[in-house]
Order: sequence, then C-alpha cells, then structure tokens
Amino acid sequence: MTVTNRPLRVDTDRGDYPADLYRFDHPAEVVPGLERVGDAEVRRYLDEGYLAVAPALTGGQVDEALAGLQALLLDPRDADVEFEAWAADRLDELDGEERFNAVRKFMWFVGADERLRRISQDERLLTVVRRLAGTDDVVMMQDMALLKPPGGGREKPWHQDNAFFNLEPDTPTVGVWIALDRATPENGCMHVISESHREGPAPHFMRRDWQLCDDDVQTSRDVVVPLPPGGALFFNGLIHHGTPANRTNLRRRAVQFHYVPRSAVKVTEDEHLAVFGLEGRGATC
Repeated sequence: MTVTNRPLRVDTDRGDYPADLYRFDHPAEVVPGLERVGDAEVRRYLDEGYLAVAPALTGGQVDEALAGLQALLLDPRDADVEFEAWAADRLDELDGEERFNAVRKFMWFVGADERLRRISQDERLLTVVRRLAGTDDVVMMQDMALLKPPGGGREKPWHQDNAFFNLEPDTPTVGVWIALDRATPENGCMHVISESHREGPAPHFMRRDWQLCDDDVQTSRDVVVPLPPGGALFFNGLIHHGTPANRTNLRRRAVQFHYVPRSAVKVTEDEHLAVFGLEGRGATC
C-alpha cells in the first residue's frame, strides 16, 4: 500500500476507568427517521439535550462514508489521521483493513473527500440541525470520525463538547454523531446524561483525557444510545456524554459533525479556560 508522506499522529493510552462509570439499563428512545422529527421531538431535544434518530443516512451514504475514510488512509491530504497507541511501532506492517482497524480518529476530512463533504451538508440532516439550533443560519464548525477498533478501542471519558471549542460557553452547538457500524453497549456506543445540558458549563480536568471528573458524573441519569449503521445522535454541546471502551471483536466506527449558528462568538483561550479549565484556579477532581 502506498501512503502519502505525511506525519502520523499516534494516540497515547490513558489507562482504564471505574467499572461502574457507565450504565446500560436505560436505552434511548429512537425516532424512526429524520422525516419524523417534528415539534414534539424538538421540544424533547430542548428538554433532554439529545435526540436519537434511525435511520438518518441511507445504506449508500454509509458505504460512501466508509469508502471516503478508507481513501484518506492512502492520501490524507489536509485531513488528520490519529492511530491507536498499540499500532505505533507496527504501522508499516499494516495494510488494508488492518490499517483501518489501527485508526482512532480522523479530523478535518470534509475538504479532502467529496463523499464525506456531501454527507456533512445533507439537506435532510441540516433541516433537523437548524430546528434544534433554533436558527436557519448554521455552519459546520468541526468534522471528525471516531473509531473503536476490535478489542482495542479505548474509552472517551465523560465530557461536554463545548469544553473543546473557543466559543461563548452557552453557544447552541449541535453535534451529530452517526454510526457507520452497529454501535452497541458492548462495543462502545454513546452514553448521555439526560438533561445535564441545563446545568451549564462544568470544569474539565486532564486525567484520562480532557474530561469531567468521574465523581461528578450523575450515572443514575445515564442513557445508553445503541444505533444501527446510519443511525444518528443529535446532542447539545453542553450535555455530558462519553463512550466506554470496545471490549468486543467488532468495529465501531462513526462520523461526527458540529454545527453552530453563524453568529456564534469566539472567545480567547484564557476566557475559555476561565470557564472550563478551573483546575488552574483551585478546582479539584
């Protein structure tokens, strides 16, 4: 396999997590298709901070997304590709599906692959995003693909997505997480803490990742969100969410887009950390 000469990024293994940090007994209600998202579903999103929809992409779109990511392994162009820690010394030995299984994250790929760009601008998706954001003028701020390879995909600890963006903390960010494989409780599907977006920004700490303190997670409100390929989770940028590790021999791949109102206001790094990075101001975890 010929790979474009581009520096490779390798993730660092951040360790394990408490066994009781995720619950699996409260599955999300799933709306049966984007066309079924009406006023009641929008109100539910505003109340609970998330909305699961399946299907959201067609089977053909799922195939296109996977083909686009596969192509980026050969020619990343302006996209970033981050590999799992275990693959750091073996990348030259991996080819085809093995190399795909070694990837943890792709970022900034919509400008590098037309198939993925089309999905990010799918009008059916954007119609729902606009309703959830409360404005007709939204822009995509970020694109990424998060992968959990078989038996090695690590946890993404509980966090708020707005903690990663230098925007006003209460910006009505809408994340759209789309399963490309069947996402199950066993292989690391999404979990959300229902209604946690109403509690506002929370301090984040650099522990296993940039994350909420484990002790602050209200696991009694944990909603697990299994989805079929093409199913989507729409979620507020302040909702607490995370994904446990993949302990199975099945892949769990997903693409994720973040949309904000065009009027969203940027803040400085210092202003951002004054809200989300309170560890430097004496907050403890």
